[in-house]
Amino acid sequence: MTDINSIQINFDQGQVILLNICLGFLMFGVALDLKLSDFSYVLTNKKAVLSGLISQWILLPFLTVLLVWLFQPVYSIALGMILIAACPGGNVSNYAVHLSGANVALSVVLTMISTIFCALSTPFIFAQLRKFIPEGHAGEIIFDISFMNMISTIVQLILVPLILGYVCVTFFPMLVNKIKGVVKKLSLLIFIGFVVAAVAGNLDNLKNYIGLVFFIVLIHNGLALAVGYFFSSSIMKLPSDDAKAISIETGIQNSGLALILIFNFFDGMGGMALIAAWWSVWHLLSSLALATWWKGRNKAIS
Repeated sequence: MTDINSIQINFDQGQVILLNICLGFLMFGVALDLKLSDFSYVLTNKKAVLSGLISQWILLPFLTVLLVWLFQPVYSIALGMILIAACPGGNVSNYAVHLSGANVALSVVLTMISTIFCALSTPFIFAQLRKFIPEGHAGEIIFDISFMNMISTIVQLILVPLILGYVCVTFFPMLVNKIKGVVKKLSLLIFIGFVVAAVAGNLDNLKNYIGLVFFIVLIHNGLALAVGYFFSSSIMKLPSDDAKAISIETGIQNSGLALILIFNFFDGMGGMALIAAWWSVWHLLSSLALATWWKGRNKAIS
């Protein structure tokens, strides 16, 4: 087995563009079920938004440092863990919240805020967390994220699909009623397709090195989901639908952005890339399973 830092992860710009198109379609499907009243609820319940930001910007990084101390992984894997924790919420979280029947508007607002501010928050959180892990051979790492690129991302992946969905619901309600069912089914297929494509593209790497990161990512992601939910429901006393949204927002991180940063600023460091690549697969599986379970419970209660 070769050194972990020599691993090459299959990830190119063409895949990023395709992924962005698919995510935009997911958001369009979510928008078909959104109403302006959903956002007015969020804006008048600032406690829910604040709870989500605390969970993602404070609790998740703190949890990550504790796990690094507990597992004491190799330096590059530890760097990957803290970079994941420093990234904004992933856009697929909005679809997962939608699937679970929880508060989609809150999820969208939290994703928008964390993405817009990640040009500042991601470098800052990463730099602070890096101080708490043992020094390695990587040297001093400084990186910058373009604020305008983040604005462009949020507009393309979230705002444009939401506006298109709202326009369709407002001006073409009959058309929406006809296509909504098909769009939902197609969105679910796309969601599952992410998992299949991610596994297929890196099958050899996953087979050879999965043992190094499988349980770390499973526990990291699982505790992130749990911390988000119990902090929101038990400590902040938020409604269940809000707590579910915050749970998924905390557990689904923008691992695609993490991979881009790894390739641009860390020379594709193998341990970091492996953590981000497997997180990309696992958080889709875990969020899909959790959202489906919550959806089933909602039906059983009703």
